Amino acid sequence: MKIVKIRLIAVFAACIFVNQVFAQDASPAPVDASDSDIQVQTPTQQVPVQQEQPVQAAAPVKKTVPAATKKDALFLYQNGDYAGAISVCENELAGDPTSVESYVVLCWSLLKNKQYAEAEQRASDGLKVSQYDLRLIEVFGEAKYYLGKNTAALEQFQKYVASAPESAARAGAAYYFMGEIYIRQARYQHADISLSAAVKKEPLLDRWWTRLGYAREMAGNYQESAAAYDEALRLNSASADAQSGKSRVTAKLQ
Repeated sequence: MKIVKIRLIAVFAACIFVNQVFAQDASPAPVDASDSDIQVQTPTQQVPVQQEQPVQAAAPVKKTVPAATKKDALFLYQNGDYAGAISVCENELAGDPTSVESYVVLCWSLLKNKQYAEAEQRASDGLKVSQYDLRLIEVFGEAKYYLGKNTAALEQFQKYVASAPESAARAGAAYYFMGEIYIRQARYQHADISLSAAVKKEPLLDRWWTRLGYAREMAGNYQESAAAYDEALRLNSASADAQSGKSRVTAKLQ
């Protein structure tokens, strides 16, 4: 009996030992924080985004614009203020000696202001900048015409009409000045041709018709001369030159 008790106690003790072992195996294994298979997610720190401030446009730089511009010079010229136009153009050329437009308006204004020598010089200066500018070629011829330089003036006008288009603004004037030069030179047939071209370009100028009548009269073409004087009187019945010319050729035709 005693032996049986001892055995039961031994069995009981063995069971207790086994249960303790199983209890230890069932406890969870500790987590190794360095395990590469475990991804530790940390909350993302929200960095406040600074809104971009709108860029303010720089204040426009105010350029100093001369009170008188090229357009002003032309306006002054067209309105008869030739001295004002001359002053404006000279100021422009002082700042930009290559401004062809300034030379052109300057020379036109000098001619209208009867400053012929200055017009000749400034036209020459302008042609050094732009030697083929037809406006400067024509005004160069006019300046020489008023200075009595007939051959040199004729050369410029011939150069102009040879290159200018049919619609050129100064074509009629160039032909007119050529006709006047031929009259000065007593080359009346040539004057007739040039002045006929002039009135064809600008048929409403009674003065040109009168000069055409005179050139024909001097050439002895009285019938054609009378027709030219008649046209001049139709445009301006008060023209004294046309009236006297018509009287002279009428007497020749009787």
